[in-house]
Amino acid sequence: MPVTAIIGAQWGDEGKGGVVDYLAQDADAVVRFQGGANAGHTVIYKGEPLALHLLPCGIVHERPICVIANGVVVDLEALIEEIRLVGERGMSVTPQRLKISDRAHLTLPYHRLLDGQRESADSPSRIGTTQRGVGPTYVDKVDRIGIRFLDFIRPDDLKKKLKRNWEMKAGQCGSLAGGGEVTAETLLHSLLSYYETVVQYAEVTDTVVVLNQMVADGKRILLEGAQGTGLDVDFGTYPYVTSSSTTAGGACIGTGIPPSRITQVFGVAKAYTTRVGEGPFPTEMTAGIQEEIRRRGREYGATTGRPRRCGWFDAVLVRYARMINGFTGLILTKLDILSGLPEVPIAVAYEWQGRHLTLLPADTRVLAECKPVYEILPGWTEIKRSLRKWSDLPDNARRFADRISQLAGVPVAFVSIGPERDAVLFPDEADSFWG
Repeated sequence: MPVTAIIGAQWGDEGKGGVVDYLAQDADAVVRFQGGANAGHTVIYKGEPLALHLLPCGIVHERPICVIANGVVVDLEALIEEIRLVGERGMSVTPQRLKISDRAHLTLPYHRLLDGQRESADSPSRIGTTQRGVGPTYVDKVDRIGIRFLDFIRPDDLKKKLKRNWEMKAGQCGSLAGGGEVTAETLLHSLLSYYETVVQYAEVTDTVVVLNQMVADGKRILLEGAQGTGLDVDFGTYPYVTSSSTTAGGACIGTGIPPSRITQVFGVAKAYTTRVGEGPFPTEMTAGIQEEIRRRGREYGATTGRPRRCGWFDAVLVRYARMINGFTGLILTKLDILSGLPEVPIAVAYEWQGRHLTLLPADTRVLAECKPVYEILPGWTEIKRSLRKWSDLPDNARRFADRISQLAGVPVAFVSIGPERDAVLFPDEADSFWG
């Protein structure tokens, strides 16, 4: 049975939440493998949108086990609030259903403050993060001073680590949360309280063993990525990137599942492109059409509420993502949003200083100077969300999807034409993703 990785093929916000929600119906486990509370995956639950940040999207289904794996950084306060919210919507979160890696690192209050300071309006190092403390948490992880779930086993050692970390950061942070006095003792007290609450709903365990046993047993495992390839800390538009490995390689690092066990890697891309925060964006639309697409697609961040920058489909970016990740298929979302436009551009290459580029340049400064080379395709009439057959799509919409497949060098596995779970169409008329 397949182990399937779902990877963002653009700069995040591609609709991975809806894709994972659809596929999770038949999965045995859904696994978050990187990122933290900066993720915002939106699913439709009982007709209403639900934004998930740390919980895997499989939580809205009864069948799959949900795993927050070792590559994720966990804000306990945010996780508790999310558990509360999904509980109010009628979902069950129990230790039998939710597993958290004992190796996962914790996002603490000082991480959020450090993130916020860097992102202040007058900061020269501002890159447009969500200010959820994720970057500073990964800094501590790499610096080998991070706090992990394993540390709760020895509270005395945990207190020593907190004291050391707070002493290192207190000068920069000052006081936290309303200006009250903060000490290692107060941090420890709140952290232990949060932990005692979390373990009522989740089992903290060695998820590497859990997941590899499931692989050995032939279970269907869905690896849920956050952000997108263009934001990968190694391969994205550095420094305007996230702090983790968002690619298929990161799925192995973030779970302990070996590369040879991943049998499918699906890239998720919108029929257009969006980006949040700073960084170059060659295909960014002009103001008028950008505002229209933003309105149609409800392009506002699920985590921050910030309006997303909107642009035309960038085949250069997606082609690069296909190469990095080894996509076995492409999932195209929000095809319906482009309905009614007289023509739809696709960036097939970049021009830079007289050169013709067909892959994303490593130098972000070069990318900022690139001009897109567009191929103009005819638009199509309204796509009704009631459609359930590929052949019922407008001809030009099918041609658009086929052209994207050709340019990206990977077949389209299916397209979504609305936020509803069943608003998906398979080109080969297949009725099962897993086979």
